[in-house]
Amino acid sequence: MAMRSEKLVPLALPRGRKLGCELCLGPATLRCGGCGVTYYCDVDHQSADWVSIHEKICQLLIPLRTALPFYNSEKERKHGQEQKISREKFLAGLTHGVAQKFLSEGKHEDAIPAALHSLKFNINVYGSHSPELVPAFLILAEASLGLGHVAQGEEYLSQAQWIVLKNASCSSAIQSKLHRNLGLLHAARGNFEDALYHLANDVYNACCAFGTNGIAASGGYFHMANIFFHQKRMDVAHSLFAEVVDIWHKHFSRLIDTQFQTLTTPPEVDVLSEEVEPTEETLDEGQRAEASQVLSAILDIREQAARPQLDKIAKVLHTLAMLHYLCQNIPKAHELGLKVLQMTEELPKQEPDASLQRLMQLIKTRPSVPK
Repeated sequence: MAMRSEKLVPLALPRGRKLGCELCLGPATLRCGGCGVTYYCDVDHQSADWVSIHEKICQLLIPLRTALPFYNSEKERKHGQEQKISREKFLAGLTHGVAQKFLSEGKHEDAIPAALHSLKFNINVYGSHSPELVPAFLILAEASLGLGHVAQGEEYLSQAQWIVLKNASCSSAIQSKLHRNLGLLHAARGNFEDALYHLANDVYNACCAFGTNGIAASGGYFHMANIFFHQKRMDVAHSLFAEVVDIWHKHFSRLIDTQFQTLTTPPEVDVLSEEVEPTEETLDEGQRAEASQVLSAILDIREQAARPQLDKIAKVLHTLAMLHYLCQNIPKAHELGLKVLQMTEELPKQEPDASLQRLMQLIKTRPSVPK
């Protein structure tokens, strides 16, 4: 955990004046000694805010929370307001990104302060009923549910749902995330039929937003499969698990094919143009975390089945091998790839597919793998 580097200053406020804690809005008794414009009810809330986001934005808050200067003209006043809004938009994006990163890493407690900041900045810029608030509410809801705070998660989801219902302009991507969180909420409460309804809507909206083959729908399928699995409806559960694996397998295969084509047929170089190093980063942190989580869970289920099916286990391992390669974990990708090749030899009339062969050839080009 990061240490607090800024001193806390006890507040001595004039009688009748009250300031709210940055996190809980309760009566503040302490002030950040770094920026001097952020207040807390106790040391625990200051520490939580510092670890989550305040360390990154401490000094950036000063021009937003101090009195505006006196302007000599309307033009100057307008320019000052535009600068303030621009700063708040920047901080809304920054805090949302930090909150999303913590969430993707499973650090639900650390995600909450950053998401609260994102919510506040968006309210300042867009108002309290804008669709721009929904992503922050959804992060807060998912983090709360992850911590087991079901009632708090439900409250955040109600806020997000109300905004979506009032704004026809909300995108299918936002509605997909809303329905997924509503599905998880109902699943946590044991309302499985309602959970399946919302998760089905999650899949539908994800397909509308990103296409029927997009990886955005995989999470909805996975959570639906988990519900059917725990209800002992194994045929449906395993069918949905297979759909999840198939979605990620196809997605990673396309990425591997692209890299293989680049390796075998390098583009012509224009000597007059600046050289640009190709990037191998093909997945964002949230996608990496989700793929690793769902595929590892499915692999565990496949391996612990009463009658393990080698072909299905091999496909999950192949998909995980591609994921590790794309995440630059070459030794793990090599280990899993060899395991898949060994399994393939044990399967009757089964040949390694072209995607696996291309993956192993790509791995061999890496210096960390013995030739």
